[in-house]
Amino acid sequence: MFFDDTMFTLVPIFIGIMFIIVFGLIILGILSSIKQGIKNNNSPLLTVPAEIASKRIHVQGDHSRTTYYVTFEVQSGDRMELNVEGKEYGMLVEKDLGLLSFQGTRYISFERQK
Repeated sequence: MFFDDTMFTLVPIFIGIMFIIVFGLIILGILSSIKQGIKNNNSPLLTVPAEIASKRIHVQGDHSRTTYYVTFEVQSGDRMELNVEGKEYGMLVEKDLGLLSFQGTRYISFERQK
């Protein structure tokens, strides 16, 4: 009898706590994304000579979401990995040299040198 009463008391509390945690994580993710967007918008638009050092993809779920990344190496030797669109990813080739345009962590374009 005591066990039944305890379950009816604890289970709703547990479900409520889990709901608050999940909802909090979703809100935190949204706020983090907004913060990064504002930071990118406030960053200067830079165009620098760069080489494509590497490429990679990240597949989430059952191939339902694919994220494309390209690592660029600038003349100082620093590397930065930027998220690019799939169409752009297919056009970029490792070891290509060109002018990389970016704003904060936002990829703008890569103009290949001929």
